[in-house]
Amino acid sequence: MVAGCPSKGPLSAEDMADRMLAAHGKSFHWARRFLGPVAARQATLLYAFCRFLDDIADGDLPGGLPRLRAIDMALIDGTVGDLPPDMAEVATFLALSQEAAIPRAAARDLIAGLIFDQGTVALENQAALIVYAYQVAGTVGLMMAPILGRRDRRADAFAVDLGIAMQLTNIARDVAEDAGLGRRYLPASWCGALTPAEIAAGMRDPADPCRAPVATAVGETLVWAETYYASGLAGLAYLPWQNDLAMGVAATVYRAIGRRLTRRHHAWWRGRQVVGGGGKVLASAASLPRLVRRWRMPPAHNAALHAPLRGIASVDALS
Repeated sequence: MVAGCPSKGPLSAEDMADRMLAAHGKSFHWARRFLGPVAARQATLLYAFCRFLDDIADGDLPGGLPRLRAIDMALIDGTVGDLPPDMAEVATFLALSQEAAIPRAAARDLIAGLIFDQGTVALENQAALIVYAYQVAGTVGLMMAPILGRRDRRADAFAVDLGIAMQLTNIARDVAEDAGLGRRYLPASWCGALTPAEIAAGMRDPADPCRAPVATAVGETLVWAETYYASGLAGLAYLPWQNDLAMGVAATVYRAIGRRLTRRHHAWWRGRQVVGGGGKVLASAASLPRLVRRWRMPPAHNAALHAPLRGIASVDALS
């Protein structure tokens, strides 16, 4: 600090959340400009909470499993209780959940998915993949729905699908990175019982035989992502038009990541695919034609998409 210049003081929760979104959630930071100020603020705070949990699960913040379990207990009680001061994001979320009527049960489902991430992960089949995608991203759709001004609860099932679609894109994009963390989200039923270590080795060796089956599984993951995108995007018609536009932009930008990976023949070993500024503009423009269909009757939800999620209370309540 320069002598004689007053300190700006600590950043507010909103400012910290905005910086986090700008650094780590570029697609959402881009789309946020299409939201109104209240929804933009609430969505940014929700993102910061979810990112905070993700950083704990990935080991970027200390505490791991005990900390996630302590946060889960705080969500049950609705109070921070004895949580340490370096977990202020939890108090911010609890206040936000009251302000915006966000279901805390969905946040607990998210934590269940992050707890599952602790240790080696190797999913067995498509159903397990969809359950995981719901836990870590479909839940975010459920929490975002009231922020985005949905008045008809039928919108929530579609919000789950949009979150699942985006998580499937994440999984297809981050195969190599996840393998380095000891995680294989691609189902064994699609790529065989390859271990994360074997996939990581295939990243380095062009002759490794695991490259082809993993690429096939990436392609299958993206096919299912398209199915869930179709449902999730159709359900945006339940939202006010401005928020329909904003989330359509975010989803279309994310969808473009998977489509770019498909154009590259699912070459997962080339590293993470991204959509630059020009691609975001094009994807944003591509999302606009949906808005002319808003006058139509919103669609009925395809219950088969949630078949793997039966028994999860938060999802069963949507039926």
